[in-house]
Amino acid sequence: QVQLVESGGGLVQAGGSLRLSCAASGRIFSWNAMGWYRQPPGKERELVAAITSSGVTNYADSVKGRFAISRDNAKNTVYLQMNSLKPEDTAVYYCTAAPALGHILKGAGSWGQGTQVTVSS
Repeated sequence: QVQLVESGGGLVQAGGSLRLSCAASGRIFSWNAMGWYRQPPGKERELVAAITSSGVTNYADSVKGRFAISRDNAKNTVYLQMNSLKPEDTAVYYCTAAPALGHILKGAGSWGQGTQVTVSS
């Protein structure tokens, strides 16, 4: 069992930046891949970005060039740096972890409780 705790969400104006963090604890030694999903109001959860322990990344087209995922394996923490934020980025952002990147891309990992990001126009 792995526990994931997100932080860093909040309210920001369009064009601004936020940095989300997700700290993992528990049986994390087998969890190779981590990532971020988001769920906008009234919509389904969607992949934002994912990263393996070796640094291989995957991004949704809508955030390429604006968001950057990174991780600190020593701290068991994954980050999401969000720049040039748009109102359509408003969503609850969820951290996820799984044994392999494929599980992350399918939405088949463990989940955190989510953190709200609101971008005002």
